[in-house]
Amino acid sequence: MIGILRRLKAIFVQDTKFLEAIGSIENIVAKILSIGMIFVTFFAIAQLSYAIIDKFLLTINRPTNDSFNTILFELFGLFLNVLIALEILENITAYLRKYVIQIELVLVTSLTAVARKIIILDLEKKSSSDLIALAVAVFSLSVGYAIVRQANKK
Repeated sequence: MIGILRRLKAIFVQDTKFLEAIGSIENIVAKILSIGMIFVTFFAIAQLSYAIIDKFLLTINRPTNDSFNTILFELFGLFLNVLIALEILENITAYLRKYVIQIELVLVTSLTAVARKIIILDLEKKSSSDLIALAVAVFSLSVGYAIVRQANKK
């Protein structure tokens, strides 16, 4: 018990020990997040697979142009869910490899998420301010990505 208290005291007193402890905790959290994202990715794939089978079978039985377009946009959204999950997993694994957050990868993931939102957007239910907000988000993320990409080339 006394040994544990001495270790804790050393961690809190010595900066290098404290930073090592923080690094270990970050590493553990990143590993837990990556395992969680693997489950989320498999769940998204299962949901996409179910939707493909279910929606296409329903469309074959009752084909209408309107229903097919609706199903297509729903499936595109589910495909992009899988891609976003994979990109987030890549963000976490990149962090585990290099112990830095790769801003370029975060911006690409954000652009994909906004693109997904635009693709599945129901224009009849959204106001012009919603569209303007999405346009500003796309523009801002694109400018940020261009800046980061240019800085990384140097």
